[in-house]
Amino acid sequence: MLFIQFTGLSGAGKSTLSKGVAERLTTLGYRVEVLDGDRYRRHLWPELTFSAQDRQENIRRLGFIGQRLVHHGVIVILAAINPYKSVRDELAVLMPGSRLVFIDCALPTLQQRDTKGLYARALLPQAHADHITNLTGVNDPYDRPETPDLHIDTSTETREASEQRLLNALLTWLKTTSSDDVN
Repeated sequence: MLFIQFTGLSGAGKSTLSKGVAERLTTLGYRVEVLDGDRYRRHLWPELTFSAQDRQENIRRLGFIGQRLVHHGVIVILAAINPYKSVRDELAVLMPGSRLVFIDCALPTLQQRDTKGLYARALLPQAHADHITNLTGVNDPYDRPETPDLHIDTSTETREASEQRLLNALLTWLKTTSSDDVN
């Protein structure tokens, strides 16, 4: 069917948008699975840390699950930070026709939202007991995608507008995928 890779910093809106679009696609009769990075990590492989190597392994494992689901006719949305271009490229090769969606958000907006308290902790003095040193995009690397298939900036448009743009893109990609399957 179709594999969509999200990428974006913590709090940008990946989970919110993926859930909203999944509900709308389901209403239209599509089978959809959201592979939420936090949820799967917590339940299936809690042994993974937030080192670069483990972050990459997390995405590879989610990609494998996604590949199996796509094989069975499910639209898969991988909603994870997905910080490294090299792993995003690996998954694109593994699943030709997959799409990359950059869920972007300005850092001041992310700091204001800070739904998990991560930005506040990352900006604490290094000697502080609650300081974290591996927040992607703040004090850990993040490879911003140069040419995503869709770029959504949740700091400049409403959730509803972002969700509608994402839904429109997915429906267009589904038509393209369906016509490719006929040939």
